[in-house]
Amino acid sequence: MRAVRVTKAGGPEVLEVADLDDPTPGPGEVLVEVAAAGVNYIDTYQREGIYPMETPYVPGLEGTGRVTALGEGVTGVAIGDRIAWAETLGSYAQQVTVPWDKAVPVPDGVADDAAVGALLQGMTAHFLVNDCFPLAGTETVLVHAAAGGVGLLLTQLASAKGTRVIATTSSAEKAELARGAGAAEVIDYTRVDDLAATVRELTGGTGVDAVFDSVGRTTFDASLAALRKRGMLVLFGAASGPVPPVDPQRLNAGGSLYLTRPKLFDYVDTTESLRDRAAAVYAEVAAGRLDVRIGHRYPLEEAGTAHEDLQGRRTTGKLLLLPS
Repeated sequence: MRAVRVTKAGGPEVLEVADLDDPTPGPGEVLVEVAAAGVNYIDTYQREGIYPMETPYVPGLEGTGRVTALGEGVTGVAIGDRIAWAETLGSYAQQVTVPWDKAVPVPDGVADDAAVGALLQGMTAHFLVNDCFPLAGTETVLVHAAAGGVGLLLTQLASAKGTRVIATTSSAEKAELARGAGAAEVIDYTRVDDLAATVRELTGGTGVDAVFDSVGRTTFDASLAALRKRGMLVLFGAASGPVPPVDPQRLNAGGSLYLTRPKLFDYVDTTESLRDRAAAVYAEVAAGRLDVRIGHRYPLEEAGTAHEDLQGRRTTGKLLLLPS
């Protein structure tokens, strides 16, 4: 099979396509012919060595496809069934073995592209607005990178609850996407000198109830400064780099603020919770209430370009690799 392989940590150029042996499912695993693999920031962190990886390895944690073989002890799934996964290394490949307890069924009403686009990023948006900072519809929140894969889905879910969303983007095109997803106001962060002051102007000087920040280093200070008293900064990514150590006294000085750094896999830490959350997101997609935007599709040979585009913030929506 053909797969992307990483032999050393580095930039996008270390993503090389190679011919590898076909995998065989072990006990509790299924073999899948990959229809689409998701490209995510965690893939870039692993590639760069921010999250150290044993090399060589095949990157990619997320994908969808049809089951072609069953390992010993696997029940509840049949050859030919469509499944998706978000926590299985090796997904940048034509075939991958997936632990069955880490997989979710894909309903007939959800296409392959949407099945990937709505999984890791859709479940992330879902837990952020339902569990991490539960929205009741009375809040005003700030969403950074609102035209990105998570940002568009988060904005849709939040605005559907009645929450007022203030979005940040970097271009007119991205601003229109954010508005289409339900953002009440959009700030082009490249055109304002003081982002927090702009947010406070839009909230009558009060600040927002919560900030959903996937950008990290370059937005962290403004995110804290944009919060109301007892507001919460939900830092769930680091697209611009990790945030330096923070003195907790800053939370006190800012008005008894809250800071959390959640990750999806702590909110889908059992097979039941994983499948329940995925089913909830897929139901929204199948019903037409959640639009999954696919920003670009790349062949395996262009995995490096996909990483460059993602890290260069030149993309909107979900990025996919198509192995076939």
